[in-house]
Amino acid sequence: MLLSSLVILPLLTVLAVAFCKELQQIRVVAFIGTLLQLALVAYIYTAYQSQSITQSNFLLERDCEWFPLLNIHYHVGVDGISMAMIILTAIIVIAGVLVSWKIKELSKEFFILLLLLSAGAYGFFISLDVFTLFFFLEVAVIPKFLLITIWGSGKKEYSAMKLALMLMTGSALIFVGLMGLYYTAHSFDLQTISKTLLNPEAQKIIFPFLFIGFGFFAALFPFHTWVPDGHSSAPTAASMFLAGISMKLGGYGCLRVATYLLPYAAQYYSPYIIALAAIAILYGAFATMMQTDLKYINAYSSVSHCGFVLLGIGMLTQTAITGAVMQMVSHGLITALFFAAIGMLYERTHTRQVKELGGLLKVMPFISTVFIIAGLCSLGLPGLSGFAAEVTVFVGSWQRTETAYRIATIVSCASIVVTAVYILRATGSSILGAVKNEHFLSLKDATWNEKLAALLLLIGIIVIGIMPYVLQNAITAPVVDIMNHLNANK
Repeated sequence: MLLSSLVILPLLTVLAVAFCKELQQIRVVAFIGTLLQLALVAYIYTAYQSQSITQSNFLLERDCEWFPLLNIHYHVGVDGISMAMIILTAIIVIAGVLVSWKIKELSKEFFILLLLLSAGAYGFFISLDVFTLFFFLEVAVIPKFLLITIWGSGKKEYSAMKLALMLMTGSALIFVGLMGLYYTAHSFDLQTISKTLLNPEAQKIIFPFLFIGFGFFAALFPFHTWVPDGHSSAPTAASMFLAGISMKLGGYGCLRVATYLLPYAAQYYSPYIIALAAIAILYGAFATMMQTDLKYINAYSSVSHCGFVLLGIGMLTQTAITGAVMQMVSHGLITALFFAAIGMLYERTHTRQVKELGGLLKVMPFISTVFIIAGLCSLGLPGLSGFAAEVTVFVGSWQRTETAYRIATIVSCASIVVTAVYILRATGSSILGAVKNEHFLSLKDATWNEKLAALLLLIGIIVIGIMPYVLQNAITAPVVDIMNHLNANK
């Protein structure tokens, strides 16, 4: 029941928001609801830690029949990887509510959709039945479409439709893959399937459906094209959720479902995964360098940085997979902070064009400092989470001694130089220097809610950057389990 509360609490908050009549009530109830989510996640983490001392498998499990005819169960549980994703979700959701404080148009509906997204994400990360996992994945698609269509900007209808169609295509592929798993293993239960010796040829057929399907969500090249349009048109909180959490649903699915359940196929397709990841990393970096809109800069850089997640998974070494999970958490925090800062700037200056900004550090020191820190973290400054995660991926990738794998690692490392170029150029032009527009001199800095949102994300970034062992120790046991499963099926 404890884990189920993660899904129930956002739904109860949705009901509470639905009965609110005044704008201030809606904001306060939504904030209190997400604050309770964070408190609940902290309590679950404490309960998980107390049990993980003696056990290394999934903990806090609950299993009950949901649809007996098809052997579908409501089976939930957590390990270190899913626990990290749950904590990430709680932080980003509360930050998203805080930065949306000034939403006035259909504010009740906005916060309801945002809370439904959180319910879908929590349900996805705790599910140990792959059909239930798929159900919660779908819960998190429709609200995204509505958030962009109603509260978005620019080509919002086009972007929302493109996002929905592409993610639904990914979902269709996942569904086909899950049906293949079911008819091969005669179960949807993740633990049962993992203990079933699946035919290698069947694995080779099923794996592309699952990995590419989840890859749509994780910006796998060339199925990433929804990312720039979706992120750039979405309202700030939706951009934070899309990049910070939704793309992690894809990475988590690629690792937990495709790679873990189909180990033979994961090794067979490893070179192809690595090639696509390396292309995404380098392509995303160069594409970002060509952008002049701050949101497009962050969106294309997300394609590049999510490539590190897929690179780590594709390398199939313990260090690389550990780095992939760390990158999922790190990138979630970084990109959410970046989108939050961009949203704060846009709300005041009404432009996201780098050439139209300038000298904002003198006018809005807090927002500008947050923007700079997010940029430095994105380029991998030591002491921040981006450095710890990316270095772990690179070291783990270099452990593969094959020539092609080494080349892919070198190419991926080279993207750091390109990243430094576009981050420093964007920061220097928009934040530093002289004020280009006299109107900016009268603008105000961040409000209390914006400061609180930024600080929550900054704390996570700094903690992982200075003490990466906190995250690494939490995910070591499940990563070792994945490696044992891979090595046993060579």
